[in-house]
Amino acid sequence: MKRVLSFACIGVFGAAAAAVLVSAAPGGSLWLHGWPGYGYNAQHSAKAPTGSQPLVNIHWQTPVDLASPGGGIHYGCPLVTPRNHVLVTVKTTSVGAFRIDCRKGSDGTLLYSQTTDYVLPQWGWVPSCGSTLTPQYALATPAIGGTLLLRSSADSPTSPVVRQCFFGIANYNAAQATYNANVKICTPITSDGRGNLFFGFLVSGSTPAGLVSGIARVNPHGVGTWISAAAAAADPGMTQIPLNCAPALSNDGQVVYIGVSNGGSGYLVGLSAGTLSPLYKVRLKDPTSGADAWITDYSTASPTVGPDGEVYFGVLENPFPNNNDRGWLTHFNSTLTVTLTPGAFGWDDTASTFPSSAVPQYAGSSPYLLLTKYNNYANIGTGNGVNKVAVLDPHATQTDPITGATIMKEILVKAGPTPDPGNIGPNSPNAVREWCINTAAVDVANKSALVNNEDGKVYRWDFATNTLNQVVTLTGGVGEAYTPTCVGPDGTVYAINNAILFAVGQ
Repeated sequence: MKRVLSFACIGVFGAAAAAVLVSAAPGGSLWLHGWPGYGYNAQHSAKAPTGSQPLVNIHWQTPVDLASPGGGIHYGCPLVTPRNHVLVTVKTTSVGAFRIDCRKGSDGTLLYSQTTDYVLPQWGWVPSCGSTLTPQYALATPAIGGTLLLRSSADSPTSPVVRQCFFGIANYNAAQATYNANVKICTPITSDGRGNLFFGFLVSGSTPAGLVSGIARVNPHGVGTWISAAAAAADPGMTQIPLNCAPALSNDGQVVYIGVSNGGSGYLVGLSAGTLSPLYKVRLKDPTSGADAWITDYSTASPTVGPDGEVYFGVLENPFPNNNDRGWLTHFNSTLTVTLTPGAFGWDDTASTFPSSAVPQYAGSSPYLLLTKYNNYANIGTGNGVNKVAVLDPHATQTDPITGATIMKEILVKAGPTPDPGNIGPNSPNAVREWCINTAAVDVANKSALVNNEDGKVYRWDFATNTLNQVVTLTGGVGEAYTPTCVGPDGTVYAINNAILFAVGQ
């Protein structure tokens, strides 16, 4: 079932703000000098647009969770405007009420706070409340009932805010209680280069508009379009969009990629970015068994689009844990018609892409490389607890020592530096704390990556020397959430450890 609706979705916050959103459109290159969303851009490359400062000092810090329930948590990605204002998502209750704090990147001074009435979908690990910035410098934040709150200028404390709705603001206003109870945004929001917004949503009951869980698009004029997960995959068994699966856009902005599932397995689909009409799909399979791979709501894996248009998406193995709970980084051509060499780790991670020139010793032919988490969890399958991060060549191969599968070639690997006493044992004598990232910023200018670890530290992984050559201690370690790192326009590095956002630099 496919529904394409064209409703003007400007709500009671003020129609004047809508004109600002459409008319104020600075160049895309300036927009990308900040950090607009999850994985940096609509392709989720996580490639920093500027060199990062040396990791020497903590400039400032602020909590991102005022009532942590403990256990697995995925916090919203910090956003940074080109004017160096940081938008911090703060969870204010144990069940997930949220606000967005805007702080000066220079010293953390609070400029304003904006609350949202967003309600999380049902969860096992707390999902993210994933806002984004548009090229017009608007801040788009998830809100209740499948609606969005759009602040016309993320930098301004007095900027007007409008409520937008992909199925029509009049429809929403006519049955608010029904929509509030039954419709929830379930992924971070992604903006393309023109300010069109994409996100997944879940529907748990009947609504007057006949909504079914799926993918939505809202354009800069507030016109909404949506398609069900079942229609996107042309499979009536598909019932949802995985939690935290941020949509990704092709390099030309014409295709939106996202996962769909039946709560266990499913597809990677490609849709028209203009209409959400189905274009491509591929059933996600375990590369070794050929069985349907697992797609889990405990993950934050989102599609990554490479510079050549190839698409990467993380899944869990089936049967579990025949790959030691590492999952697989599935890999396809742009039309999802050719299955390419997978990466050996896909669980709860979104791959970063960067030019191969950032690794001086690389002698292969691929113009770009991937950065992924590369854990080998102790006491799961044959896991030895030597948890790593890896730089991979997506166009070269090697044999996986764990499964015997043909996988992407490892160019560099770096194990965590801190022993993990709780997991050291006869089968895991060298167990180390794992890297607590779900997307890692790559600093191409300084040929390095910026990575968080469960030991409570943030490190610079220098590619030229394959060393952790800079480190700052943030917390005492353990209990760290699986979160992104990012870089502001002044080179400040942002990392979330133990429910606190740290701004780190020289």
